[in-house]
Formats: sequence, C-alpha cells, structure tokens
Amino acid sequence: MSTDQITQTLTRRTGNSSRELLARLFFFTCALLSIITTVGIVLLLFNESLRFFSETAGLLGVSGETTSIVDFYTHTTWRPSSGQFGVLAPLTGTLMVTIGSAFIALPLGVATALYLSEYASPRTRSVLKPALEILAGVPTVVYGFFALIYITPFFDIFINLQFFNMLSASIVVGIMIIPMVASISEDAMSAVPDSLRQAGYGMGATKFDVSVDIVIPAAISGIFSSFILALSRAIGETMAVTIAAGSVSFFRNPLNPAAYTNPNMPMTSAIVHSLTGDFAGGGIAYRSAFAVGLTLFIITLVMNVVSDLIAEHYREEY
Repeated sequence: MSTDQITQTLTRRTGNSSRELLARLFFFTCALLSIITTVGIVLLLFNESLRFFSETAGLLGVSGETTSIVDFYTHTTWRPSSGQFGVLAPLTGTLMVTIGSAFIALPLGVATALYLSEYASPRTRSVLKPALEILAGVPTVVYGFFALIYITPFFDIFINLQFFNMLSASIVVGIMIIPMVASISEDAMSAVPDSLRQAGYGMGATKFDVSVDIVIPAAISGIFSSFILALSRAIGETMAVTIAAGSVSFFRNPLNPAAYTNPNMPMTSAIVHSLTGDFAGGGIAYRSAFAVGLTLFIITLVMNVVSDLIAEHYREEY
C-alpha cells in the first residue's frame, strides 16, 4: 500500500470517527433532555404540592376544619372557592370515565385488532389500519363537542340524561382510545409466529379457534400493555371530559349505572378549573391543581409499573 493510500484510509477513518462521535453526542443529548424534562416536571409537582399542603394545614374551611394531606385524600367535597379540598370527589369522576371508556374501547379494540391481524387481507389492512389511527389525530376538543351534539341527544331518546353527563364523556373517551388498543394489540398479534397458527390448523382447529385460543393467549402481554396505555390515556384526558362531563364535582359511586346520567368533574377537569378563571396566578386554590396532578401522576405511574411487571411475567419468547 502506498503512502497516499495509507493517508486516505486514515483520513477516512478519522472522518467516520468524528461523525460517529457527533451522532453519539446528539442522541445522548436527546435522551438527557427527555430525562431532565421528566425530572423537572416531577420536581415541580412535588414542590407545588408540598406548598399546597403546608398552606392548607392551617386553613379554616367553611366547616371550621383544617385541610391536611389526610383530609385531602379522604374528604368527598371539592370546592376550592370555599376552601374544601377533598380529592375523592373528582377521583370518582376519573374512575367513572375510566370504567365507562374501558367497556367501550377494550372489547372493540381487541376485536378490531383480531380482524386486522387474522381476517383482513394485506390490502384491506393497509387501508383500515392507517384510517383507524387517524382517529388519534383528531383534536380532543372536537370529541368533546361531538359528545354534546350527537351522543347526548341520541341516548337521551332512551334514557333521561342531563346535558352534561358522564355517559357521553365515557363513550367519547372510549372512542378516542380504541385506536391505541387496536394498533398495539394488532402489532402483538402479528408478531405471533405462523408456526403456532399452522400447528392449530394441523390439529383441525378453525380460523376462529386459532384466533381466540392460540393467537390471543400468545399475544396477551402486548394486549394487556395496550389496555394499560389506553386506560392511562383515559385517566389523563382533559378537554373532552371537561366539555362533556360538566364543571361540578360530586362524590358518586362509579359502579352505579344511574350515576352516569349526571354530570361530574374528573381530576383533569378539576386541574383545568383550578388553573383558569379567578384562581389563576397563585393562591391555595391554584396550587391545589398541582396536588391533583401529583395524584394523577402517582396513579398512572403505578399502572405502568404494574403493566410492565405483568407483561414481563406473561411475555413469550419465540
């Protein structure tokens, strides 16, 4: 090898090393920024929540009692304007939306994923799956008005609904999270090896038997993960439930079907109302939004940790 060739080789390797170093530095910076952002959000929630609890510990509400952290998580009245901060009332609203949307999204999402994975032709799948995922791009405020204008009048024909109600809010949130359940579940089902399907057909199983008894159990970890992610989205949904569910908070039984005909205020709506209007700019009512946000954060964090543990337990290696 001549001197010129050696020089060119060294120059090329030096250039490649420099590009690799820059690429590594760029990706590391992106990862670091995401971590810093997450840590900053968590610190903000904890800091403002501690300030809220320290201030409300000496606050006399309309009942003449102080509001401690225990009272915050055990009382059932949420009226920030009068110094009553009982998060159980908006918590029941969040549970109602989550339970109601789960009844809509989970079965329809899995059924849709099963059709796309096992029954639809490649051409049909290439059209239906992107069309389904378009639903995830519709602004949530549009879903809220859709619930008020179409869902509430339709169900009011059969049952007596108030204009703002939890039934419409639950249904529209269920529609919103169907694409998430369907898309992730379909990916999990498509990842199941064809050898398992062929083994089922070889034993005389029908298409339905293979789909239900082989494909779904083999993809259960991915399906369950889609459930948790979708329900986390339902818990954190804001604008749709703020518009459709109303702005008055009541302590209701989430398992009582009659409660869904009435309005209620989920935790996300409580945050919106605490950060806007007369409460904006500071004060105890303003900081109560961060305490509610911290509660939401803890709930979703626990759900995701449990999801990871269950998915890891039932994950199959093929």
